[in-house]
Amino acid sequence: MIVDSHCHLNYGTLQEDLDGVLDRAKDAGISTMLAINARLSEYDEVLTIAEQYDHIFCTVGSHPHEAEKESGITKDELIAKSHNDNVIGIGETGLDYYYEHAPRDLQKDNFRAHIAASRETGLPLIVHARDADEDTIDVMREEMEKGAYPAVIHCFTASRELAEATLEMGCYISISGIVTFRSAKDLQETVKIIPRNRLLIETDAPYLAPVPMRGKPNEPSYVKYTAEFLSELLDWPLEELCKTTTDNFFNLFSKAKRPEAAI
Repeated sequence: MIVDSHCHLNYGTLQEDLDGVLDRAKDAGISTMLAINARLSEYDEVLTIAEQYDHIFCTVGSHPHEAEKESGITKDELIAKSHNDNVIGIGETGLDYYYEHAPRDLQKDNFRAHIAASRETGLPLIVHARDADEDTIDVMREEMEKGAYPAVIHCFTASRELAEATLEMGCYISISGIVTFRSAKDLQETVKIIPRNRLLIETDAPYLAPVPMRGKPNEPSYVKYTAEFLSELLDWPLEELCKTTTDNFFNLFSKAKRPEAAI
């Protein structure tokens, strides 16, 4: 059994063929999925999906790309929306300086509001970090000094320095299908320093399909290809990798009800 710790089930082909997507995920041994809220305006949409299925949970949050459109987010707003059994995390949030879709100061303000909500609720923070390593580390460290909060760096593609800094803060790191790309040699080396009890795997579907599905719309069933690649890369038996990353997910997202088949 495998957990897809980060997917966007309300987007594109996933939403259009949700029953088929879930059937294929079941056939691939995907026991649990975490549907990510990337825009607060879509929160109800994501929550509705999670409420329909026992093995799907969701988050509440606003992606850094939305920081201008959804500026002024408060921790109280996030906390209020987290008061649902299906909501098990805060985010995704963070900093993205690659596209510059939103001013950096607004990204940081929203990031800090999400961190405050995570700290107060105890729900894990889902962090997006792209081309913003230094500021991500600085914000997270400054906020850690105000009080600890649980977190995962999702779809990790950043530097070894960011990995080491966030691991030192107690964070988990989630690896997507990007690790299977031929061009991802640096990432493949960084993955080797992640403690096995802090590793998660994800699709980020419908984006970033792994080899051998690269170029196709991604979906949760494809997380098995990332698991198989990591098993070879880390010389780690696939069954043990799947069990450990599943355990890690439920250790971090402790609000989630664990399905019997994943125990």
